[in-house]
Amino acid sequence: MDIENNLQDLKKKFNDIEKKLENPTDLNQKEFINLSKEYSELKPITLIIDEYNTLRKEISDLEEIIKDENSEHDIKELAKEELLETQKVLLPQVKNKLKLALLSKDEDDARNAILEIRAGAGGEEAALFAAILFRMYQKYAEKRNWKFEPISISSTGIGGYKEASALVNGTKVFARLKFESGVHRVQRVPETESSGRLHTSAATVAILPEVEEVDFKIEEKDLRIDVYRSSGPGGQSVNTTDSAVRITHLPTGIVVIQQDEKSQHKNKAKALKVLRARLYEIERQKKEAERSTMRRSQIGSGDRSERIRTYNFPQSRITDHRINLTSHRLEQIIKEGELDEFIEALISRNEAERLAGES
Repeated sequence: MDIENNLQDLKKKFNDIEKKLENPTDLNQKEFINLSKEYSELKPITLIIDEYNTLRKEISDLEEIIKDENSEHDIKELAKEELLETQKVLLPQVKNKLKLALLSKDEDDARNAILEIRAGAGGEEAALFAAILFRMYQKYAEKRNWKFEPISISSTGIGGYKEASALVNGTKVFARLKFESGVHRVQRVPETESSGRLHTSAATVAILPEVEEVDFKIEEKDLRIDVYRSSGPGGQSVNTTDSAVRITHLPTGIVVIQQDEKSQHKNKAKALKVLRARLYEIERQKKEAERSTMRRSQIGSGDRSERIRTYNFPQSRITDHRINLTSHRLEQIIKEGELDEFIEALISRNEAERLAGES
């Protein structure tokens, strides 16, 4: 990718948008929102363009000093040193920043996310691990000042979760969480295991971008909606009204059950939100598969069947198998949500792979 192409046009476009936003009364609400969004997307790119242009000007000035017969010898030598550093170190760094900024963005990165966790193989121990993961992401959300709103929790009655979901609201939630999708494996000695044998179990994490109805419409004719009385652990009735909702998407067979709210209307709204996210994610994965047919990402596609991370309690070790990153801070990560070490590394690797694919 030749980063010098279209830089001037990008800068001009940004300046034009800036002038239009100075007179918001000349714009209708939709135009103002769209231009404001485009402005915020272009601003960081234009700052790097300015940095790039400044370096190009410095290189030109240094070359003039070196060519100038009237320049003193010491000044020329200093200019040569500075020119070498600018050309070999500073300019390539800024070019790399520009390449990264100009890469096509994942249009879903700015969205909120729906977190879904399901206990996998391992019985009650897997359910307890699913609950640990759910609380870990809740802590991570708190650290980033995101709002973490549980949608549905199916408890085993002794602290484990058969499945649990939550809506996470905040800045670039999906961008930071999307690589968490996949199979998380735990190795530990269960409290109930008298012989102290190491037990391996797993839970599946899915991160779905939240989508509004205006972005992704579901046809009413494709839905079957059933209502019934909600039940708690063991099947006992916990509600005397038919407030629980089960929505079946007939074309795909996807079923979403929601019973945590006492209101049937609220349960239906939450179930539709989850269903919309799941259907949208299927479309996303199809498009992603088409885009990456020629180049399979080493990080992984977020396939829910893919084993991505192992949590080894006896050795206080967490290993991400996609990037071969190991941390011995298991306690801080699962109890305090200190996940940034892994998330930053996954984002960096993804950016490097995308840059390599564009070159």
